[in-house]
Amino acid sequence: MTQLQQEQQISVFGSPGADEAVEDLRAKLANGTRFMLGIVGAPGSGKSTLAARLRDFAAPDASVVVPMDGFHLANSIIDGTPLKNRKGAIDTFDGGGYLSLLRRIKEQQEKIVFAPDFRRDIDEPIAASIAVHASMQLVITEGNYLLADSGPWKEVRTLLDEIWFVESPPELRVSRLVERHMAFGMDRTAAEAWTLGPDQANAGMIESTRNRADRIIRWA
Repeated sequence: MTQLQQEQQISVFGSPGADEAVEDLRAKLANGTRFMLGIVGAPGSGKSTLAARLRDFAAPDASVVVPMDGFHLANSIIDGTPLKNRKGAIDTFDGGGYLSLLRRIKEQQEKIVFAPDFRRDIDEPIAASIAVHASMQLVITEGNYLLADSGPWKEVRTLLDEIWFVESPPELRVSRLVERHMAFGMDRTAAEAWTLGPDQANAGMIESTRNRADRIIRWA
């Protein structure tokens, strides 16, 4: 292997820790059995990006990403309630529904399990948007509260083979969130207020679960 090839191999995921985790994951997939991987981190940490890249690199023809965000409570449920001003907090998700979906996926008793997705352009979950085929070996689920230890969330950990906690530099994470909120309709003032308010409150809660993860992935 040339030095250039070695450098390219090292930089596939942008950090040695992530590259090592991917190689370990590939080894675990070698036996052909289903592997369920959780990716957790604070808002803006890069969970979705990492999950998508893992899908493509680890098992591109036999993997799928199932986001926890598909279990956001619909706006018709939270409009006019205090939850509206805390959308994204743990109690604005259907934790029981998410847990039930993971159980169905884990059992592999159905030819296809359909999972919901979340559409940021309309700010709503969409049912049955993702097909999880029984033949898919790697199922990656990503979200904020996979390591929470209250209510139905505490059982999520028992259904996943590993959970990786993703962390990014705080200033980068905040910048990403502000830009994301602006891209979906907020002006800068509102985007910064939401990022430093509800988003940051959720981030603190999520970061308190960090010590329960199997791996810490520093992802810039």
